[in-house]
Amino acid sequence: MPTFDIVSEIDAPELLNAVNNSKKELATRFDFKGVESDIKLKDLVVTISTESEFQIVQIMEILVKNLVRRNIDTHSMKQDEQVTHSGKVFSKNFTFAQGIDQPNAKKIIKVIKDKKLKVQAAIQGDQLRITGKKRDDLQTVIATLKAESLELPLQFNNFRD
Repeated sequence: MPTFDIVSEIDAPELLNAVNNSKKELATRFDFKGVESDIKLKDLVVTISTESEFQIVQIMEILVKNLVRRNIDTHSMKQDEQVTHSGKVFSKNFTFAQGIDQPNAKKIIKVIKDKKLKVQAAIQGDQLRITGKKRDDLQTVIATLKAESLELPLQFNNFRD
C-alpha cells in the first residue's frame, strides 16, 4: 500500500547560513556603526542582542529576509513575548520548532478526515504516516494540506508505492 510521511523540519545548515549572512549584513549597515549588536545561533535558538528595542526589530527584519532567501519557512519561528533587558543590552530569543507536536498533528488529521478521503493517518512521534490504497488519494492529501493555511511548515517524505 502506498504511504508517505508528513514532517516539519528545519534545515540546520541553511539556518546557520542565514544567521551568518545576517551578521555580515549587520556589520556593513551604516545605522549600526558603533552599536554593539549580535546574532547568535545555538540549538535552533537564535538570540538577537543590541542596545535598544527598536534595533531588535530592525535586526529581526534582516534575519527574516535572509531566512526567506534561504527557503526556511518563518512559520516555524516562535519568538519570546518579552524583550529581555540586562544592563544596557536588550535581547530576544527566536526558537525554531522541529517536528509536529500533538495538537498540530490532530489538527492535520482532522483536515484529512474532513475531506473524507480513503486514507489512514497515524501519529508516529513527531511525524505523521499517511497510508492509502491509491496513489491519487495520497496526492490529494498533499494538495489539500498545501492549500490549507496551517501555521506550520510541512514537508512530505518517503513517498512509497
